[in-house]
This record gives sequence, C-alpha cells and structure tokens, in this order.
Amino acid sequence: MDFIDYYKVLGVDKKASTEEIKKAYRKLARKYHPDLNPNDVEAEKNFKRVNEANEVLSDSEKRKKYDEYGKDWQHAEEFEKAKRARSQQSGQGYFGGYTYSSGGSAQDFSDFFESMFGGRSAGFGGRGQRVRFRGQDYNAELKLSLMDVYTTQKQTLTVNGKNIRLTIPAGIEDGQTIKISGHGGPGVEGGRAGDLYITFSIVNNTSFRRDGPNLYKTVEVPLVKAVLGGEIQVETLTGKVKLKVAPGTDNGTQVKLKGKGFPKYKKEGQFGDLYLTYQVKVPKNLTTEQKELFEALEKTNLK
Repeated sequence: MDFIDYYKVLGVDKKASTEEIKKAYRKLARKYHPDLNPNDVEAEKNFKRVNEANEVLSDSEKRKKYDEYGKDWQHAEEFEKAKRARSQQSGQGYFGGYTYSSGGSAQDFSDFFESMFGGRSAGFGGRGQRVRFRGQDYNAELKLSLMDVYTTQKQTLTVNGKNIRLTIPAGIEDGQTIKISGHGGPGVEGGRAGDLYITFSIVNNTSFRRDGPNLYKTVEVPLVKAVLGGEIQVETLTGKVKLKVAPGTDNGTQVKLKGKGFPKYKKEGQFGDLYLTYQVKVPKNLTTEQKELFEALEKTNLK
C-alpha cells in the first residue's frame, strides 16, 4: 500500500486528456477483469489499482489535488488552509470558525488544528512553525467465500511490511467495511497515522441465497409425495435433514427451519432461519403403464 503513480498504472502521460484516461482505463479493466482471470491474484491486484487510478484521474478536482500534492493529495485542503493561516499570522484573521491574532488567541487556533488534523501546530506565530497532519487512510478489499465467514476466523494481513492480526467475526456481510485504526499512511510532521478500511467481498458459491442472517433455497418435491405426503431429505449448511411433506402440498409452499440460517454478526450462538420453497417436480418420460394410471386418475374427475 505504498504510494502508487496513477499515471504509470494507466500507462498515460501526466498531460493526458480525460478521454485518453477513460480509454486507457477501459482497456486495462477488461484485461485484468476477475471474470477473465479467475483465481489470478496478480490480475486481481492490478484490477483494483486500475480502478483506484481511474477514480482519481477521471475526476478533475481529485486529479488537480493529486498532481500538486502527490501521495498527500487527500489532505490538499488542510495544506491550503495552513498556507493561508501562515500568510495571515502577522495580523488578525479568521479560520475554521476561530478568530485569532498574533496578540493572544493563538491557543484557540492550535487547538483547532489538533482536533482537525490529528496534531498541534508547533510554535505558532513564530518563524519555521510546523503543523502536524493526520496520515492518509488506506482502503483494501478482502475476498472470502460464504463458508469462510460461517465461523469466526483469524487472518494475518501484511500492510507496508507490517503484519496485522485480524479477527473476522462470523456473519460479516458482503460489502461491509471495518476500520483498523493507525494502520493507514504515516502522518506528516509527526501527525498520527491514518486508518485502514477493509471492505469484505463475500463470494456465495453455495445453492443458498443469503439475506442478512436468513438463508433461502428452492427444493424439489416429487409429485407423488406432494399429493400423498411423505418424507424428503434437504441439504443445509450444516448437513442433511429429513422433512415431512404434508399431503396435498401446493407448488411454491414455503417452510421455515428455525435456526438453520446464517450466524448473526457479533451475536455469538445466534442464527437466522432457513426458508425452503417447494417446487413440485412433474415427472417426464412416463412409461405406458404410468400414463395409463394418470389417464385413469383423470377419468375420476379429480380436482
């Protein structure tokens, strides 16, 4: 997660037009797309970098800040405010809701910098003062399968050469983001480090549909058992269970298996429910004898 030259990532010149940037992005996004490079870790990493570069360089305001401040572009506004404050330090000025002068209210201004930028201005009002800025936040994506997050697990991530032990609670959602304080970019002039935000991408490679802690699945029921009743075997995330089918079960009937769903996030031992929708299976390729039985049944005027 070191500083990355977005222009090099897209393979364009720093004077490239917006259209040239878009063209380069589309070409590389297709090249590294996960669907075209399954299980290719390097391609996945390049795909994320290409998207990140495009997000910044295709936005005129972000690109302007990036061109001027490089890796600290996200703190451009803070730097600009600090510059304006320095130019006004010989007289009275106004900044961020604080009025200050060289005569006696510098403390208020310092407190404001401390609360906003993660550090305190050193020697404000004198020459060569330093202002501490909070480090840049980092963003990362962690891809896991649905079964990976069925139980709480621990993983070790490497960020800027440092190993971070991460506990991933069972039941975490697709797209959910967690913050790890102090593991972002280094601060400027002694300011505190930024934070690391990890967004989870949960790949569902099961036959279940997930909605929060609840699971949904369609199961086939043989026609005879739907009519006469009987027993079927159903797969759950924790194994097979036997279910009784009531006589005269309609197509589309839904049943609930309490507690057979997915773990509830940060609620130890609590689970959602599993909802099963019955799909009555109409037999095909009947034998002559079977057809005759259905024809005989039809003559009884059964409704």
